[in-house]
Amino acid sequence: MTHTPFEPEQTTIGILGAGKVGTVLARLALAAGYDVLISGSRDPSTIALTIDVLAPGAVATTSTDAAARSDIVILALPLGKYQTVPVQALRGKVVVDAMNYWWEIDGEREDLRSPTSTTSEIVAAFLAESSVVKAFNHMGYHDLDEESRPASAPGRKAIAVAGDDKADRSLVAAVVDSFGFDPVDIGMLREGTILEPGHELFGADIGADELRAVVARARVSVAASI
Repeated sequence: MTHTPFEPEQTTIGILGAGKVGTVLARLALAAGYDVLISGSRDPSTIALTIDVLAPGAVATTSTDAAARSDIVILALPLGKYQTVPVQALRGKVVVDAMNYWWEIDGEREDLRSPTSTTSEIVAAFLAESSVVKAFNHMGYHDLDEESRPASAPGRKAIAVAGDDKADRSLVAAVVDSFGFDPVDIGMLREGTILEPGHELFGADIGADELRAVVARARVSVAASI
């Protein structure tokens, strides 16, 4: 799947999920110069005032409208609700999976705890005609909100990017950079295991060199166990 590179001033980012992560990402996108459409689980009119306060400049709308009108879409809703996303409106889109499995929120879901695939691969299988890229899930929303810095700024933190299409990983890496973080391409979606809750990079608020070192150690450990 090939996509045309874009610049913030000509790009719309859709965010499905108007909770803590979704509104933080909306603020980062607005600060980077993107147009932002955001949807929640309720009617847009019921979240509009909240969005005006938490992400002024973002437009509250339905998930289908946000997906259809956006150039790139971020999933920031509870993972257990991934099957509610508008599949047809997301066809041909790059979809950023920022979701995590939390049994406290999602319930005990064996289908989300597959020993043979990552949660992003489960989402990608559901969105078979979209290109799913994992990003923004491993850093806490407080750190996302507070750690954004200009390129080359001392102490700039890193966000890992995983996906099965190299060009789409690069596309999302450009978004990560524009949001104020150093993107680190860790390869295919399967590599995203290390980003999930219970694994070494989950919760990481570290720089690019340290993140790459953690990924390298994890790969050596996996290779040694085979």
